[in-house]
Amino acid sequence: MSRIGKLPIKIPQNVTVSLEHGKIKVVGPKGELSRPIVPEVEVLIEDGQILVSQKMESKTSSGMQGLMRTLIANMVEGVTNGFNRGLELSGVGFRAAVTSGKLVLNVGYSHPVEITAPEGINFNVSENTKITVSGINKELVGEMAAKIRNVRRPEPYKGKGIKYQGEVIRRKAGKAGKVAGGGK
Repeated sequence: MSRIGKLPIKIPQNVTVSLEHGKIKVVGPKGELSRPIVPEVEVLIEDGQILVSQKMESKTSSGMQGLMRTLIANMVEGVTNGFNRGLELSGVGFRAAVTSGKLVLNVGYSHPVEITAPEGINFNVSENTKITVSGINKELVGEMAAKIRNVRRPEPYKGKGIKYQGEVIRRKAGKAGKVAGGGK
């Protein structure tokens, strides 16, 4: 039995959860999310809590129970508080701006890179080098942050590029580091 999957999810007062036709729908102050329920698990709403249980005992249904429980908990968290992911630009002349819903990145290419926000995602830029991706769907927020990071991944020699906030870039020694090592 999944240890995470058997934990109940508390439903906040300002959130409504409904089950219909194999889908779970969560509506809160920030918006609404829905997701299909996998056939290996059963979802019940009782006493202001969501319970996820297995239909039959097997390894795959145990894994699906934990997965569905986490996905539903993220849906409840998203419609109440939302999710944020921070990114930082580091490099000479690297900057970002938001114009008419699009994120415009100048990161050393011959042209600016424009990224359009999908529905439910917002971009916020502060200090021209700090980007915040926010929304109610955790999966979509993480996907957009990864897409932005892939425009110019941080390189290991100087650390230039787009990195997640708080990410540590492992630095490599350049050519001088090899020579100073003491070879012939």
